Amino acid sequence: MEMGKKIRQLRFKAGLTQEQLAEKLGIGPQSVSKWENAVAMPDITTLPLLAEIFGVSIDDLFDLTSEQRLNRIENSLDITEELPQDLFREYEDFLKAQLDGEQNRQRSTSLIAYLYWHRMKSCAAKAARYAKDAIRTAPGEKDCQWVLDRAEGHASWDWNIANHTKAIEFWRGIVEENPEVRLPYLYLLGNLLADHRADEAESYLERVSRLPDARPVMVQVYRAHIALARFDAKTADRIMEDLVAAHPEDPACLFEAAQYYAKKCDYQKAIGLYERSFENEPRRPRFTDELTAIADICEITGDYRKAAETYDRIIGLLENEWGFTEETDLRKAKKEKARLLAKA
Repeated sequence: MEMGKKIRQLRFKAGLTQEQLAEKLGIGPQSVSKWENAVAMPDITTLPLLAEIFGVSIDDLFDLTSEQRLNRIENSLDITEELPQDLFREYEDFLKAQLDGEQNRQRSTSLIAYLYWHRMKSCAAKAARYAKDAIRTAPGEKDCQWVLDRAEGHASWDWNIANHTKAIEFWRGIVEENPEVRLPYLYLLGNLLADHRADEAESYLERVSRLPDARPVMVQVYRAHIALARFDAKTADRIMEDLVAAHPEDPACLFEAAQYYAKKCDYQKAIGLYERSFENEPRRPRFTDELTAIADICEITGDYRKAAETYDRIIGLLENEWGFTEETDLRKAKKEKARLLAKA
């Protein structure tokens, strides 16, 4: 349905004349007539008030399909750092309503999780900022440290807080319910290895390696990390070196090797492998993972200028390959570059 016809329908439903609607909007009645006859369209600044008068969402004015509204929500979450409260509630209500149907249930469930995570992330950034201010004011007081830990995911010294038992049990349950699906095994392996539970990780690796879609390169990568979890660095290094020698041009293999050496703090080797992975990646547009990792390593080693230069490469990638102009990721990259230049 065209927007003009939608406005007319909503106006009739609200029991308003063109003159009454125009008065509420602070415009002339001829403007409403032009909208309804498809001669003109409402100005974008008028849409929120128009939606408020009719008691609908802005999306309802456009009469979008459910799929279009889901796409709009996903795009909005991707590009905005914080949603206004009214928009958050609009998205929340729409997604909850979609959970009752069959057609969009899976995607709506995923998006409502994304919506709450998006709100949590924006609130966590504020919590971290104020917690840091409190700590700077009284560094000797044990007050807001736990808030900062939770908000930014800091490491915890206490094993009973730092272990991943709950995550392991969740993913173990998913694996046992879906033994032929590869992806849950990988999340289970990651959490087991984070806790050095090498024997359990090895048993699940054997199971996933027998699946039809198992990736041989990743099986070897996990074997190396299992050896490292057993504090057998010599065996782990040999596995990774043999793997890179066998797949010297495979960007996925090179990336995983870079990850491995970065975790071992062998930073120069990691940077070299990240660069090779980035150069050999055939996909366009490329992701920023390798460059972000290089920038992080440069900051860790105190080379702030090179870290800032690497963010220049990230900005160029986002602009030239992704076509970003004002998106959140681009703004964050520019902010990081400025922060690093200030430290340099």
